[in-house]
Amino acid sequence: MSYLIKGGTVVSTTGPNPADVLVDGERIVALFAPGTGPQEIETIDATGKYVIPGAIDAHTHMQMPFGGTEASDTFDTGTRAAAFGGTTTIIDFAIQRYGEVVQDGLAAWHAKTAGTCHIDYGFHMILGGVDDESLKAMDQLVADEGITSFKLFMAYPGVFYSDDGQILRAMQRARDNGAMIMMHAENGPAIDVLVKQALERGETDPYHHGVTRPQELEAEATSRAIWLASVAADCPLYIVHLSASKALEQVAAARDLGRNVFAETCPQYLYLTLEDQLGAPGFEGAKWVCSTPLRSKHESHRADLWRGLRTNDLAMVSTDHCPFCMKDQKEMGVGDFSKIPNGIGGVEHRVDLLYQGVVDGKLSLGRWVETIATTPARMFGMYPRKGVIAPGSDADIVLYDPAGRTRIGVDTHHMNMDYSAWEGWEIAGRVDTVISRGTVIVRGGEYEGRAGHGRYVPRGLSDYLV
Repeated sequence: MSYLIKGGTVVSTTGPNPADVLVDGERIVALFAPGTGPQEIETIDATGKYVIPGAIDAHTHMQMPFGGTEASDTFDTGTRAAAFGGTTTIIDFAIQRYGEVVQDGLAAWHAKTAGTCHIDYGFHMILGGVDDESLKAMDQLVADEGITSFKLFMAYPGVFYSDDGQILRAMQRARDNGAMIMMHAENGPAIDVLVKQALERGETDPYHHGVTRPQELEAEATSRAIWLASVAADCPLYIVHLSASKALEQVAAARDLGRNVFAETCPQYLYLTLEDQLGAPGFEGAKWVCSTPLRSKHESHRADLWRGLRTNDLAMVSTDHCPFCMKDQKEMGVGDFSKIPNGIGGVEHRVDLLYQGVVDGKLSLGRWVETIATTPARMFGMYPRKGVIAPGSDADIVLYDPAGRTRIGVDTHHMNMDYSAWEGWEIAGRVDTVISRGTVIVRGGEYEGRAGHGRYVPRGLSDYLV
């Protein structure tokens, strides 16, 4: 089936340009100056709309076991919600726990996604136990499975934690096979001390989740990861969910030296705060418990993160989508904030929340597209199949209405959660139409997709390295 997306403004990393887009089957086949494309063909009217590449969320956790429960979005509900928000590809995290075989962990995630995803998906691999066998598995996953990024944790001792020696070994292997090391950069052992001390003082409310994970321990871990990567001959390093000014300083300094060091941030860190959300009355703050935590509004974190996005010290924005319901999940931490499952749901809202940054003058249109679509594709080996409106690329396309309005709330979102972290927020823009590999899956707010449409995307090596 062929059709022409007509009358819209195509937005690329270099900015907006009026153009008509010809789709044939699952691919984009041509771009035309307005009105010069084929005439006798089905059309989709994009008048007044931005035509952007389908967004890529490179950091999600669907159905992730954590803290004695499991993330509330399945791959079915989570990818359907993502589609409503203009995301046409996710990269989730398969998990190897300590003592497990890496390939068995990957097989478990393939089983979860089989026939359930509404949009395309790939996997990163979490290494919960770095040893000789898991290092060999890294080579096999890069060569045969299309998995070219591996996540390690400096946090969560006894769960996912890797010590510096293990981190260095994994970085050395990644340097040899071309993979990217992704790092949760917080000093876990020091945080555990602060958490224990807070609980002993009777400081049990969700607010104290934030104050026991101070920005200094994020910055220290970020710096340590950067120097370990340097010892590993400049192994490519990607810092996940960066939230704090001091951590950003470490990334910026490394990048100023020409290092292959990259970082993402998330919408929650651009907008929400320790005082207003984690410090909400009673147990309400549990809704916003995530790690790294929300930072203080009395410091410059949010402004610094927006600036980092403009300067490319922050390469892109992901969600770290890991939702839990308040009832029976977040409530596990009543009386002890350390037992609150860590995670915020937001896979449906990233495109809108970053567009609000355009409206507010914090990002250009081109940078909006770059941070939500093009850079994720380049960073994680999917470009130019994904992340760009160009001949030969997958027809993953979003028609975005700058004249529309989006009101976010639990009554309107499609994620499997009993609350919204963004309740009552209004965005000056709206996702109008979502196309995944040539198939319209959202039109005018109505869903036309199906479970099983999404396919696994084997990834190549990053082409974002300096």
